[in-house]
Formats: sequence, C-alpha cells, structure tokens
Amino acid sequence: MEEEFREIDQVGSWSAIYQEIRQQSSELPCKFARSPENKCRNRYRDVSPFDHSRILLQLGDNDYINASLICMEEAKRNYILTQGPLPNTCGHFWEMVWEQRTRGVVMLNRVIEKGSIKCAQYWPQIEERDAVFEDTSFRVSLISEDVKVYYTVRQLELENLVTQETREILHFHYTTWPDFGVPESPASFLNFLFKVRETGCLSAEHGPVVVHCSAGIGRSGTFCLVDTCLVLMSVRQDPTSVRIRDVLLEMRRCRMGLIQTADQLRFSYLAVIEGAKCIMGDDDRQDSSEELSNDEEDYPEFTPPPPPPRPGRDSRNDTIQPPFSAEYDELIAKSVHSLGTQQDPRLRRRTVGDPPPPPSPKEDEEDRPDGVEPQEHASRDVAPPRPEPQRRAEEPEEPAIRMLNIALYERDSTLNHPCKTGNQGYEINQK
Repeated sequence: MEEEFREIDQVGSWSAIYQEIRQQSSELPCKFARSPENKCRNRYRDVSPFDHSRILLQLGDNDYINASLICMEEAKRNYILTQGPLPNTCGHFWEMVWEQRTRGVVMLNRVIEKGSIKCAQYWPQIEERDAVFEDTSFRVSLISEDVKVYYTVRQLELENLVTQETREILHFHYTTWPDFGVPESPASFLNFLFKVRETGCLSAEHGPVVVHCSAGIGRSGTFCLVDTCLVLMSVRQDPTSVRIRDVLLEMRRCRMGLIQTADQLRFSYLAVIEGAKCIMGDDDRQDSSEELSNDEEDYPEFTPPPPPPRPGRDSRNDTIQPPFSAEYDELIAKSVHSLGTQQDPRLRRRTVGDPPPPPSPKEDEEDRPDGVEPQEHASRDVAPPRPEPQRRAEEPEEPAIRMLNIALYERDSTLNHPCKTGNQGYEINQK
C-alpha cells in the first residue's frame, strides 16, 4: 500500500484514480428520498440515501431520514452515515439514535463553516443543559464536556419521554478539520479515531455508530474508510491484501458519493498507512496508539513546519480555522431563532415548524455543491446561540502526534504533492 501511494504521488494520478472510482460506483434507486414529501428533509439535492440501505424510522407517520446503513461484514463494523441534521429533522435524528441502539455519535464538521450553517444545533449547550424534541418525544441532556486540542467529547443522556427510559450517548466532535481540503497530517485525525475506538462505540456489541458531517459523504466517508481498512489489516493474515479502492467501492454500494475529492482519497491512503504503523508492530511507532490518547503533555520544544503548499492550492487549505470566528458572531446577530422558544434558562423546547424560506440567489456560490442549487426548502438552517468558549488557550500537543508529524514532514519533504485541487470533476464541494 505504501509503495502504491508513492507511485501515485510521483506520477500525480490521484485525480484520475478518483474519477475511475466514480465511474465504477453503483447508481441505485433513491425513490423515497426524492419523493415530494421528503424533499424538505434533505440538505442537498444530489445527496440521497439508496432505497435498499436507508434507515427506516419506526415512530409516527414519517419513516424517512437522510441516513444510510453501511455493514462491513469482514471488519465487523456497522456505520450509519447521515447528513448534518436540519432544524426540522433534529427529532428524527435522535429517534434514529434511539431505535438503532447507537452509543456513539461522531460529528466531523463545525456548525458554521466559511460563513454558512452546515448543521443544526441538535444537542444542548452548556447554558441549556436540556433540549426537548416534542415531535418525537425525546429529551437530550448534557452531562459533561471534555474539550481537547483537536476535538471535544460530550457525555449526553437521551431520554424517551414516552417510556421514561434513558441511555448514555457519547458525542465525539472533531473540531479542527479545515474548511477546505484535508488535514495536512493524519496525526490529529488518528488521535481522534483511536479515542473513539477506546470507548467501544465502534464494536459490534453496540448499535451502529452514527457518523455525520454536513452531507454525510465526504469527511464521514473518510472516517469510515480509514477505520475499516485498519481493522481489515489487523485481522487478515496478509495485511497487504487490503486494497483501499475496493473497500471504498464496497461502501459506495450503500451510500452514494463517499469520499468527495481526490485530496480526501490521498489523505485516506496516508492515514491508513500511518495508522497501520501505530497498531501493527512498527518499532518506531509501536507505542503511538496508546500515547495518542494523552492530550495533557507540555508543548514540544520543536514543532516542524507544515509541508510547502502544492502548486495552485488555495493558501486557506494550509490554515486550520478556529472553531469560533467573527463570522459566527455576525450570523448569530442576524439570525432568527427557529428551533423553538426558550421557556426556561436551563431548558429549550425544540418544535418542528415550517421549513425555512428558500435562500436568495446571492448566497455564497462557492459553498454549494458543484452544479447543484441549494435545497428549495431546507438547505440553510438557523444559527444557534453561541456559548462562551470552554477551550483552553495554548493547549499542548501530545508527544506521539509530534513524533508522527516529524516523521511525516521528513517523509513528505522528499515527495511531490501533485494532486490537483479545485472543483473540476468533483462531485460536490467540501460539505
């Protein structure tokens, strides 16, 4: 696999390989997703669950949610990939989590990115503690929140208000994926993945883990692809028999468009290669999978600079934006709270009202999927109130991440990065 990676890098054929994967991917019916009554429940017109793999809700008259079940039998992994909830589908989201007996939710986007709302605020914030979703009769309570350098882990309590039964849900929120492209180094991503694994949320003992970004195909596909490939490499007698392209094509039979860009494909290869070294006996990385969980060490004396940007690449690709920005404040100041009125300082009741009005033609064009108009009724949701940031300034970087970054920088300094950027030939922009 590493030799294959180097060969593709040297000839600069990532875009060609990505296009081959697109052409070989299955095109299957999406009749239910495209029915008139469900159009307002889809964030993007061109991202729909296949009929054969869609999740069916069991309560109430509506059985539709934009979510797909991906079962990887050899790896014994089950994932539910879904879009970021809309204001009118937050209750359906938690109904799905309950009915599928999910223990972990993995969120790979920020609520607001590049000035656009990518996901509704479907969990309670610190000042609220509780959120009630009256349309599906569920209450979500925030029990604790652990903020790390790259991600946040929340302990939530999900209560069925009809049966009074409660369950613990772990919410893993990766907060530092760049608005464009992919992380320059897989170290922080692997740190996050290993943290999710430690909790057992990915094991077959629990229901499928729910993974989402904005559309539920790009970053979500990257997470599931890397995790599955690492499992397969650890269980097979010949780890080199794992072919990332074959695994991705198998996943694409369950949900369309997984992995959005050639850059994400390249990053998936790199993360699998480096992750395998952490868990499969590389002497230099043997202890990395354990050390990656340590987020409390002091800053390193030396942090290598990132690799130089590739030709033609937007300089913003090389900058990790902070989780909160001035854009967030501006949007909040202009937004109208559509998720229900706050009747108590500790409790906000969220009700499903009419879908938001269609966006104006002047909305940010470059943030839309390639060649796709925003959803007429539900492509933009309303910004939630912003909590006081709970993040520690100047958080330390763990030694294992520093070790991976140094190794990757030394290796990348000898490689070209010819993967083309831009939107030509891609299915949709980063969602």
